Amino acid sequence: MRIIVCAKQVPDTSEVRIDPVKKTIIRDGVPSILNPDDANALEEALRIKDNNPDVTVSVVTMGPPQAKDMLIECLAMGADEGVLISDRAVGGSDTWATSNALSATIAKMGPFDMIFAGRQAIDGDTAQVGPQIAEKLDLPQVTYVTEFEIAKNLKDIKVKRQLEDGYEEIEIQTPCMLTAIKELNSPRYMSIGGIVDACSADADIKVWNAKDIEVDLKTVGLEASPTNVYRSFTPAPKGKGIMIEGDSVKEQAKVLLTHLKAKHLI
Repeated sequence: MRIIVCAKQVPDTSEVRIDPVKKTIIRDGVPSILNPDDANALEEALRIKDNNPDVTVSVVTMGPPQAKDMLIECLAMGADEGVLISDRAVGGSDTWATSNALSATIAKMGPFDMIFAGRQAIDGDTAQVGPQIAEKLDLPQVTYVTEFEIAKNLKDIKVKRQLEDGYEEIEIQTPCMLTAIKELNSPRYMSIGGIVDACSADADIKVWNAKDIEVDLKTVGLEASPTNVYRSFTPAPKGKGIMIEGDSVKEQAKVLLTHLKAKHLI
């Protein structure tokens, strides 16, 4: 059985700053991390591998050359191989263009039984790429997976899908696409031995360009993206609150009404 995990290297959101003049994200000096939801997706794939020695786990990502560091981290956690798509031709891709590149990559990687991905990336929060990949590869999909169980035949799967007001229990078979949320599991740490092996296992990471994955260049990159971010900004801090004083609730209500009339010109 082969499981493919889609992962992304993202800026640590606790360190993100906005340029007050250019209104763009300041990336210089901002540490990059494995997207948290993708770590949950990888963990679930590794748990299947832990119980089934014949299972292999491949991690695929798209990004700049430094995204290779994230793939090394994934190998140190237990993944078997990594694939990085890095090419200026795919730079600036929105979710639609990104899913075009990733689906072409997965098709080139060869036969697989399951694709895991995180619900969404913390730098975009769209939750679109996983479902779009599933559509382009003609796969059944379940998103927002909070519980997972796979039968001994490694074919029949039962999942619990989180909703805003409850959950759904769904049965599905491989091949399929599943997107994970943080409630699914607790990602493992890299082991010392895993770090040593991953850092010396450079051959287990493939770096491909747009030509390698045979993607139509008209469907990837900034020019092919139907959505664009025109401006990023930091919300202005809220003003100082007003304490309503008065000897009684009735008097306080009158003071409040006076403030509201003044503010809204009633």
